[in-house]
Amino acid sequence: MNSETGARSSYRNLVYTALIIAVVVLAMLFPAPFREIGGFQLKTLIIPLLQIIMLGMGTTMSLADFGEVAKQPRAVLIGLLCQFTIMPFMGYFLASSFGFPPEIAAGVILIGCSPSGLASNVMCFIAKANVALSITITSLATLLAPLMTPTLMKLLAGQFIAVSFWDMMIDILKIVIAPVVVGLVLNRVLRKSAVLLNRVMPLISMAGIVLIVGIITAAGRESLLTVGWTLGLCVLLHNLSGFVLGYSMARLLRMPEQSCRTVAIEVGLQNGGLASGLALQMGKVATVGLAPALFGPIMNTTGSLLATFWSQRPPKSVADRVSQPVSAQKA
Repeated sequence: MNSETGARSSYRNLVYTALIIAVVVLAMLFPAPFREIGGFQLKTLIIPLLQIIMLGMGTTMSLADFGEVAKQPRAVLIGLLCQFTIMPFMGYFLASSFGFPPEIAAGVILIGCSPSGLASNVMCFIAKANVALSITITSLATLLAPLMTPTLMKLLAGQFIAVSFWDMMIDILKIVIAPVVVGLVLNRVLRKSAVLLNRVMPLISMAGIVLIVGIITAAGRESLLTVGWTLGLCVLLHNLSGFVLGYSMARLLRMPEQSCRTVAIEVGLQNGGLASGLALQMGKVATVGLAPALFGPIMNTTGSLLATFWSQRPPKSVADRVSQPVSAQKA
């Protein structure tokens, strides 16, 4: 990414966050248009929209994205371990502490058990973090999701709701893995159109997520009116805990500053769309799906603020390169 691309990404992320917040407000005030149109239940669009979003993710990936595993295996392993330990167990702790109804509590845990999403890659670039490491962790966490998410949900959320390991695994394979694989193939086959795909698919993905958030908010409006502020606080604490604990763990393990920022962002930003789709497949989108719906606008707001803060404070190695004369950088 160059500076111009970064500026566009930053601006687009701010617009995206504003749209999500606006849709949440509209869905709370006027839920009917987000529930059905002409007798058509809009929630049936969630899974196809998620598959399109995951297809878009696949078109932005390539086999080269996994090269960082060989280049810095320790950093990748630490990132993945933090991803699948900090947020799931913090979700369980918060859900239990707030005393939510069982299905609401399960939704908090579900967002914690989900992998990171594409937003983390953009945030890492803005924050002057390790973008290559971010892309690798996101890609591998997504591919590991069919195994890790059902396992963690069974372990942590099983006391709140019934969790079928195999059903959830199959759902993730259909919602995530199959579209991502198709996207990878398209990216390889349509190399000449890759630039167009990379420009169009993120916009389609953003529009899809905005619509999904609106549908879920409308579906769970009554529950939100009951636990909304409390759940919002819980989700905010969950998100901020991911940033703080992810950064602290990476720092404790003596990772470079750029990689510490990467782990913090990867842990703090989750794939709320996937969690929403799984809640729908469980038939509990109006309850289990609420925490994922709230997590989206909250994580994009806090993530943008954190990335902007870090962008003004480049890591020492980056600052040194920037301050060097051009001739010294080329040497």
